[in-house]
Amino acid sequence: MRRSPSIVPDHDVYLVLNRYEAGIAWSETDEEDTDRETLIRDLMEGQYSHPLRIVAFNTVEGWSRDVTDDIAEELRERIGDEVPASLLEFLEQK
Repeated sequence: MRRSPSIVPDHDVYLVLNRYEAGIAWSETDEEDTDRETLIRDLMEGQYSHPLRIVAFNTVEGWSRDVTDDIAEELRERIGDEVPASLLEFLEQK
């Protein structure tokens, strides 16, 4: 009997809660773009206009947690003095 492929990602997934003009919502993200390194790159490139919170989860391992402070710290280390406008408020709050 053939098994259907799993739709559950087998890696840590990172999602961004973003403030849009119409309100606050979780950003739509392609599955292959939910890893930590892509998230950091997208934040640094201004892909999120007003990030508020970042959550990571791994359904295979059965955990989830708020990683907002961890990501903010990593961004500070990587960016240095030239903070993109899209991250000013995010980094000031964390």
